[in-house]
This record gives sequence, structure tokens and C-alpha cells, in this order.
Amino acid sequence: MAKKDAEAKHGPPTIHNRRARFDYEILDSIEAGLVLVGSEVKSVWNGRANIGDAYCKFVNGEAWVLNLDIEPYEKAVHFLPERRRDRKLLMHRSEIEKLARRVQEKGLTLVPLKLYFNHGKVKLEIGLARGRKSYDKRDAIAKKDERRDTERMHGAKRRL
Repeated sequence: MAKKDAEAKHGPPTIHNRRARFDYEILDSIEAGLVLVGSEVKSVWNGRANIGDAYCKFVNGEAWVLNLDIEPYEKAVHFLPERRRDRKLLMHRSEIEKLARRVQEKGLTLVPLKLYFNHGKVKLEIGLARGRKSYDKRDAIAKKDERRDTERMHGAKRRL
């Protein structure tokens, strides 16, 4: 049991885009591989990436993620790629075509949700999303506050 706890603490972190779930209504999520060079993989392993400003785009039948910020690995000496270069997403052709159709037809967008390791490979979870209006955001905040208040009330009753 202690061995599992020790392994969990030393693994690579999962990098979340928390703002995406606030700004967008996520309709569907897809896991995609990411084309990186070696020093970028080490930086992601150390948690040195930011997906807050990133977005996805289709170019010539390929899926790309733009504005993904991965810090240069501090111990790399020879090849240091640009921090915010365009990176290719690895998905099946049928998945790319299906997503491209949905994005064009319905005015949806693809937003990176989290960056993580799966079986030693870097994966990016992207969400098919619809933008929220400001009044939708206010409603979401009000519902969250209401749920939190009810949980507090139930917790107070249990303690008494």
C-alpha cells in the first residue's frame, strides 16, 4: 500500500485548463496524441506547460494546437524549440474529418482541456465546446454558490 502512495507522488502532473470549463460549455471530449521533441517531453513531465491560451485548428486535413506554451527544458543544451510553436495533434483521419465538420457546421470550437501522460506518451484532451454568454456564466456561478451553501448546511446538521 505504501508503494502505491509513493509512486503517485512522483508521477508527472496533469495540467488542466480550468478556465475552459468556465468560458465554454463542453459538449464532447477527445484524447489526442501530441507531436513533441525530447526536451519538450521532459518539460511537460516536470509540469512546465501552460494550456490556458491554447486553441485547436484544422489545416490541410490535419489538426494542430496553437499557442501551447511549453517552457524550454533547463538541462537541454543543443536543441531548444520555440515555446509557443504550432504542434500537430495525432488523431485518426475519420476523427479529424468528423470534428472538422462539426466545427464548421455548428459554430463550435476545439479547446484543450488537459495535458497528461498515458502509458509514457503525452496526450492532450480536447473538448468540442460552445462559448458561454456572460449571463450563462453568472447562472453557473449562482448554481455553484447555492450547491456549496446547501452542502455547508448539511455538514452543519451532521455535526450537531
